[in-house]
Amino acid sequence: MLLTLNRPERHNAWTLEMELLYNELFDRAETDPRVRAVVLTGAGRGFCPGMDMSVLDGASSGARPWPTGQLSPRTRPLSFPKPVVAAVNGACAGIEFNQALMCDVRFAVPHAKFAAAFSARGLVADDGVSWLLPRLIGYGNAGDLLLSSRRITGTEALAMGLVNRLAEPEELLPAALAHATELARSASPYAMSLIKRQLAEDQTRTFTESRDHAAALLATAKRAPDYREGVLSFVERRQPEFARLGETASESAEAASCPAPNSRCTVVRSPAPPTRRTATRCRSRRHCATSAPGLSRRRVSSTGWCSRCASVSRTW
Repeated sequence: MLLTLNRPERHNAWTLEMELLYNELFDRAETDPRVRAVVLTGAGRGFCPGMDMSVLDGASSGARPWPTGQLSPRTRPLSFPKPVVAAVNGACAGIEFNQALMCDVRFAVPHAKFAAAFSARGLVADDGVSWLLPRLIGYGNAGDLLLSSRRITGTEALAMGLVNRLAEPEELLPAALAHATELARSASPYAMSLIKRQLAEDQTRTFTESRDHAAALLATAKRAPDYREGVLSFVERRQPEFARLGETASESAEAASCPAPNSRCTVVRSPAPPTRRTATRCRSRRHCATSAPGLSRRRVSSTGWCSRCASVSRTW
């Protein structure tokens, strides 16, 4: 999904209406199984220079136009279970500097301008940026940017580790979309959601706690169909066809309740309208009664498989 900050006449400066719609669109994307990744960019020549001046003018006059306590936390990309790629095409400051940091991957043009800008407005680093920024670029670089509010270019941001890749303006969005598309095509949505949880939660864990938690997550992942599909696609030298995020979670629960590997079992789910056709025969018939009973190549219904034979036949 391409999510564009669309106020080009104001260089996409942030407003309350934008924030409400921004969170709403992320909520929709989270529950939409067709969305496997999000690319965030700005319309026109800028990404987002921060809060709109009308909001800042009201704040300087003593007004309180921003109902901070009534809004969702501005950390939506961090809690979003799918990859978020930022394509920073111009000025990126203040509140949207924070949002860019919370994306999983950041692309930028060489002349992009990044600025925390908090100290220059008499503010502090909000939205958890004082926690996140040192983990991205180190304590010294984070202190430099937060204390000085100085602007840095995309080139300097790349050297610091603030952005992952640079691209020329005409190549930026295609490059970000290509990266998101590759993630959607080649990586398991379920595995990526677990890895995002690991990255966020392990910041407060010791190494031993992280290792033990990973072992538990690994056991869960191995019960999910995506693990079997990942192995089969590698062995068969083909593109993997992973389940949508919601499907995998339910299938993992079914796999966990499947009988022992040496028994015959077939997990059957309610059929869903297919958007892609696939029918792969069971690779070990002596461990499974059938690979896909009653299925035709013209219309494949959602059919499960036992944990040992890894018969693949599903739709999404």
